[in-house]
Amino acid sequence: MNPREQRGLELAERAKIHREGGDVWAVPSQSGRGRYWVRLNGSKPFCTCPDHEIRAEKCKHIFAVEHTVEKEAESEKPRVRSWPSYNAAQTSEKAKFVALLSDICKSVPEPAQTNGRPRLPLSDMLFCVTLKVYVGFSSRRFATDLKAAHAKGLVSKAPHFNSVSNYLAKPELTGTLKHLVTLSSLPLKAVETSFAVDSSSFSTCRFVRWFNKKYGRETDNRTWVKAHLMCGVQTKVVTAIDISGWAANDTTYFAPLVQTTAEHFPVKEVSADKAYLSQKNLRAVESVGGTAFVPFKSNTLPPAEDGSAWAQMYHYFTYNREKFLEHYHQRSNVESAYSMLKAKFGDSVRSKSDTGQINEALCKVLCHNLCVLVQAMHELGIEPAF
Repeated sequence: MNPREQRGLELAERAKIHREGGDVWAVPSQSGRGRYWVRLNGSKPFCTCPDHEIRAEKCKHIFAVEHTVEKEAESEKPRVRSWPSYNAAQTSEKAKFVALLSDICKSVPEPAQTNGRPRLPLSDMLFCVTLKVYVGFSSRRFATDLKAAHAKGLVSKAPHFNSVSNYLAKPELTGTLKHLVTLSSLPLKAVETSFAVDSSSFSTCRFVRWFNKKYGRETDNRTWVKAHLMCGVQTKVVTAIDISGWAANDTTYFAPLVQTTAEHFPVKEVSADKAYLSQKNLRAVESVGGTAFVPFKSNTLPPAEDGSAWAQMYHYFTYNREKFLEHYHQRSNVESAYSMLKAKFGDSVRSKSDTGQINEALCKVLCHNLCVLVQAMHELGIEPAF
């Protein structure tokens, strides 16, 4: 690989290269001043940069466009599932799940204790509460799984079933579970560069009374906890998560999810529905080097030509609607992630307390990520290490 080709690959990874029509591509200058036009004309590609004009050979801009075309062609190929790998992952999932869960829980440092009776180890209790959510049994019926985990050396002691339920309601567990969700996604950071954001709810066992103005009567409605997450579009692994009450506004969670994901993953694209449309959210994605594909509303006014992310994406959405929608439709992958999660671990939470419901929802997401890793071990040859 010659130096120009190497620089072209780097440019393709960092810059926003767009097809302007036909075989003509716009490639931004690395100096940040202007852009060059590249035409892929069979064996004689052309670029308007001085380097190509003088040498009449491929420049870094041509190499960048060729690399971009190859990536687009690769991404458009339909994914063919390897059924032997899928069957192997499903039939061995629980054994590998508990091993991965034990490893990731042991990575959490034990907090210091200065007084009081000896506490149950934090890593053991994280393992137990997450395994309980994975199994889906009640606390008493889950006691058999606790004894089996102790016999295999996965926990130092099998706690009482009441201890597991009580520990799930501890407020200090919330931050640790969010950290474990992010940590469980890191083995796939070489795979994921495009992400999708959305929210979904888990119903609870409690009800709230409210006045229905339309019909003029009171009615009972079940409350729920709402999960806000960002997932990779290739594997559906969750890279960032937050839990809120049922009345929370979705758009306020967008920027924190982007920032958390960008700390560990290269963020090139983020797709979301119209509920997340705001200048702040588009700037949040631009600040981490990515492009936000959020459709504009019918009442959005044309912005000023100020070069902002809002103005650029508005014109892209208006004049390149088909291309925009190709990127935006990756948002359906976050709905697939929720479908996978709820189909396997349920669409409701059993805990009675607010904190317990939040922690139970986080455990469901952690279980989902570890199941994704088990699948990746068979299909992608990845060996997670925490």
